[in-house]
Amino acid sequence: MNKLFEAFANIFRVPDLRKRLMFALAMLAVYRLGGHIPTPGINIIKWEEFMSSNAGSIFGFFDLFAGGNIKRLSVFALGIMPYITASIILQLLTVVVPTLEKLQKEGELGRRKITQWTRYLTIILSILQSFGIAQGLQSAGMSGVVIHPGIGFVFLTIISLTTGTAFIMWLGEQISERGIGNGMSLIIFTGIVVGLPGAIGNIYQHVFTIHDWGAITLIMLITMMIAVVAFIVLVERGERRIPVQYAKRVVGRRVMGGQSTHMPLKVNAGGVIPVIFASSILAFPQTLAQMPWVKNVAWLSATLKSIQHGEPLYYCLFVAGIIFFCFFYVSIIFNPNEAADNMRKYGGFIPGIRPGRNTADYMNNILTKITVVGGVYLSILCLIPDIMISGIKLNHLPLLGNWIDRVSPRFILEGLGVNFYFGGTSLLIVVGVAMDTINQIEAQLIMRHYEGFTPRSGRIRGRR
Repeated sequence: MNKLFEAFANIFRVPDLRKRLMFALAMLAVYRLGGHIPTPGINIIKWEEFMSSNAGSIFGFFDLFAGGNIKRLSVFALGIMPYITASIILQLLTVVVPTLEKLQKEGELGRRKITQWTRYLTIILSILQSFGIAQGLQSAGMSGVVIHPGIGFVFLTIISLTTGTAFIMWLGEQISERGIGNGMSLIIFTGIVVGLPGAIGNIYQHVFTIHDWGAITLIMLITMMIAVVAFIVLVERGERRIPVQYAKRVVGRRVMGGQSTHMPLKVNAGGVIPVIFASSILAFPQTLAQMPWVKNVAWLSATLKSIQHGEPLYYCLFVAGIIFFCFFYVSIIFNPNEAADNMRKYGGFIPGIRPGRNTADYMNNILTKITVVGGVYLSILCLIPDIMISGIKLNHLPLLGNWIDRVSPRFILEGLGVNFYFGGTSLLIVVGVAMDTINQIEAQLIMRHYEGFTPRSGRIRGRR
């Protein structure tokens, strides 16, 4: 423990590292300050009432990544989501557009060009989203939210929200360049962590004020949170190492190659992207269910109600969506055929496997197995906190519903009602970003001949 505190003290002994850390904290403070500047022309009280009645819709999902800025409808209401969407779109287009694929292989110059296009696409998406928000705020279903409706309000909303997103994007790039860690990830991390004091207050209220939770419930909740965090750390550091042997080559008077190495394949190569995709798709039906024209159609309203959050069908579709997007995303970021060709070009081979097609099939087989494990891991990670928060409505199942309602404990069907802001998606982001940031800080310390945070076990490995 003393060595751990000594490692943290070493951060402030290194002038450059101290300057980077303070700069990152200052930029995050600016982000939090801007999150309290309201968008002009909005009745905040009416908007908060609307958000409270639509907490389970897509608005509540996006509010998680915006750090509560959507609930306050600040100038940072769009948050970093347009940038994330633009990055994902360009990454997907890299597979089908030869120009983008060529740029990606050109090294630093190509990556800068793709980053520039990402910025432009972010601005375009921000304009479109802010225009949609302005029109939605003026709709009949949100009467009273806009103080003075009209074209002036639409233009002012587009300018305010688009500028806010561009400023957040600039903050993230500055943190990545002049601070510590990935700026965009740290902004999302900050938006989630700010809910921690409210979560602690919520737990305190249930235990010591309302007295509807006993000591056993509190211990079970804390134990579950610690177990989930430990589970995330274990799996995020897990990888399947494929041994690779390089043949010896004689170049002039020098002997090249002849070394043994390995190719690491991450268990959760997709990170949080599959969860975001699956959650976004399932959030749209919940948003449609709030529309007046949907409520008037009986069969459509009943169908959408059956896939609301907490329903058994919702969890089944959620798990299926996560596993599907795990395979979809991994197929984009890793191509076994290309990896096998590159290995063969440089004289590498997997012991016991013939180069070429057999090597690609071998890697594809391994990748399929660990992707299934990664998809199941993400599903468990997301289901456990969600069921603890809102339960799983097994009593709504046809035929078996009445029997399950009689024999099942209420906390399984209705949840604990705790609002600790750490669902599967948010907890995965928080732990993953923390691991990556600590990894970068430790690398800076070791580079300057200081000990890291875990000197006995070696350097801490991040998700990547």
